[in-house]
Amino acid sequence: MTNKHVLIFFIDGVGMGSADPEVNPFVTANLPNMNNLLGDGWFLADGGRRTTHRASLIPTDACLGVEGRPQSATGQAVILTGRNVSAAIGEHYGPKPNQPVRDELAKGSLFSETVAAGGKTALLSPYPQGYFDAINSGKRLYSSVPQAVVNAGVPLYGADELMAGRAVSPAFTGEVWRTMLNYTDAPLYSLHEAGLKLAQLAADYRFSFFEHWPSDRLGHRGPLSEAKTHLETLDQVYGGLLEGWDDENGLLIITSDHGNIEDKTHRNHTKNDVATILVGQGHAELAEQIHDLTDIAKVVNRFLL
Repeated sequence: MTNKHVLIFFIDGVGMGSADPEVNPFVTANLPNMNNLLGDGWFLADGGRRTTHRASLIPTDACLGVEGRPQSATGQAVILTGRNVSAAIGEHYGPKPNQPVRDELAKGSLFSETVAAGGKTALLSPYPQGYFDAINSGKRLYSSVPQAVVNAGVPLYGADELMAGRAVSPAFTGEVWRTMLNYTDAPLYSLHEAGLKLAQLAADYRFSFFEHWPSDRLGHRGPLSEAKTHLETLDQVYGGLLEGWDDENGLLIITSDHGNIEDKTHRNHTKNDVATILVGQGHAELAEQIHDLTDIAKVVNRFLL
């Protein structure tokens, strides 16, 4: 009996950029795991599609025919719904969803579709208690991903799940939970171990999602050198994730909502394509179906059929 499952490893604000080392931190970053998976220069905007024995990369349009720079609320909603939410509401919007975006999310998402099909689903990145307190008091709004989870009637994960090893921190190692959030008993992982843990957890769900947002923050602020270091951190996590991934039964999708970190000449989002990376059986055939962000949900559903 197979255990078909999909994990979307979502990295906020990561596009495909130029080959200029003074602009794009990917150019000078040491990325052995992704280079081994996809070949050198996989992150460049002019590199086009590529397929290797294990993976496919597709430059993916995040602009969706809508004027302006893509934004997080609409971009994430598009990924999760398979619908052009930006066109539906007449603009790119973010970072948090407004009522029109929430209305679009309420029509259904990969989370609610999985529940309706009798499958198990989860957002594998947890939130500290302060987040839930702020939501409950009205001081904070859900971003598009947790909004879709809640809409589906699925509980968001918190400290209990982190402590029990059923969730992985957006910063991966758990050190932030110990030092900044005062969860002194939070489990600690190496970056490689965090990737392995995500692969292990994803196998327990029909559809799961991991949200990593610090990449977008480092696109908006901080020096080029810090962005480079962050990309190297991600590559170590990918190493563990790829080592633990079940290619026969699982489809791993790495993607983003818009560009940002790949162009450190300014602090704004970019209109660059994002790299969607597929790892798993039939990845090349599935990759042929992807052109823009609306196609990702379609590929998830096709794989799970």
